[in-house]
Amino acid sequence: MSEVMINRLDAADGDFQDKLDKLLSYDASSDEAVHQRVLEIIGRIRREGDGALLEYTQRFDQYQLAGAADLELPKARLQQAWDNLPNDLAEGLQFAAERIRTYAEQQKLQSWRFEDADGNVLGQQVTPLDRVGLYVPGGKAAYPSSVLMNAIPAKVAGVPEVIMVTPTPLGEVNELVLAAAHLAGVDRVYRVGGAQAVAALAYGTASIPRVDKIVGPGNIYVATAKKLVFGQVGIDMVAGPSEILVICDGGTDPDWIAADLFSQAEHDEDAQAILLSPDAAFLDKVEASIRRMLPEMERAAVIAKSLSDRGALIKVRDLAQAADVANHIAPEHLELSVADPDELVKSIRNAGAIFMGRYTAEALGDYCAGPNHVLPTARTARFSSPLGVYDFQKRSSLINCSAAGSAKLGRVADLLARGEGLGAHALSARYRGR
Repeated sequence: MSEVMINRLDAADGDFQDKLDKLLSYDASSDEAVHQRVLEIIGRIRREGDGALLEYTQRFDQYQLAGAADLELPKARLQQAWDNLPNDLAEGLQFAAERIRTYAEQQKLQSWRFEDADGNVLGQQVTPLDRVGLYVPGGKAAYPSSVLMNAIPAKVAGVPEVIMVTPTPLGEVNELVLAAAHLAGVDRVYRVGGAQAVAALAYGTASIPRVDKIVGPGNIYVATAKKLVFGQVGIDMVAGPSEILVICDGGTDPDWIAADLFSQAEHDEDAQAILLSPDAAFLDKVEASIRRMLPEMERAAVIAKSLSDRGALIKVRDLAQAADVANHIAPEHLELSVADPDELVKSIRNAGAIFMGRYTAEALGDYCAGPNHVLPTARTARFSSPLGVYDFQKRSSLINCSAAGSAKLGRVADLLARGEGLGAHALSARYRGR
């Protein structure tokens, strides 16, 4: 039986902030050996292209492809995976995809223009990225929900070509992932993974076209590769372990809250699950639920390690203080399991996704609620947002000056340019105003 020693904190204690910050600290950076290894892999892909991809696939996935032509899976293979899905799974994926698409449609940025008093037309033109790369973990650790969450917003944004890379260890192809790719409208799929796949997307090979942005989760090698190619291409984010923070007033079934904490703790030993409540007796009830329910969990050992190392049950003075603590933590997932979530949410500034009310389990958001499950972690919700359609759109400024407007603007630009010592700027600005 897995034992759990979950931390108990009280916000009234003088050393609470220090204890909380220690609990929140997580070093997501890769070590030097991983960094150097990934640099070597990127360098080989840039120099040798498909040849290096084939070698790495044989070495890391223990699977030998006949040649570069076999890197790409035909679209008919995606269709086959979809056609062969059991009806219940197909219906579930379809249901989730429709909700994700409906939500994403609300996020589309629109181009706009306005005309000022001098007849100048100013505005912003919104266009989709040309080509996006989607990394999907392969084999048994595969998540078709991530395919939907990453590919559908790109397609809603109007991206013409979505390229998916996914490893096939020992030649094992995940049928659900391929079916999800078909459903989401992925255009091309390559059976490669790891840092080498990220490098191929960033720089291109004879078989894999270079992309403008890379999205999708991966292991430490994939995450390090994404950091190293950033600037050559855009990336979504470098995600850390999963997180959930629950604020509860004590009125929710403690078993429900325990299950919600488990839902993120089971991801990984470094995942973080925290409960805030002003009701000390309720915290005791949730801890009792945790201990009673844990032995029945399939991933009990992972959950126990996660809760013991990084989890906590925290007593706060009231819901106002709970909101303050939540804003400091800036969690990936925040549940407001309270009587009046609409009032409490007004105090929340930092959170990736907010789940409101007693009946809104975070796990619904992972699969089919509609909003994206690609969310900022490791307190980055202080300055970043969930993945969305806007991440696959570019914004270009529009400036169209009238003769009168050019003359007026030119006089000001001439003055400022000369103040900066940039004579050619000044000349260019004043020419049209003569």
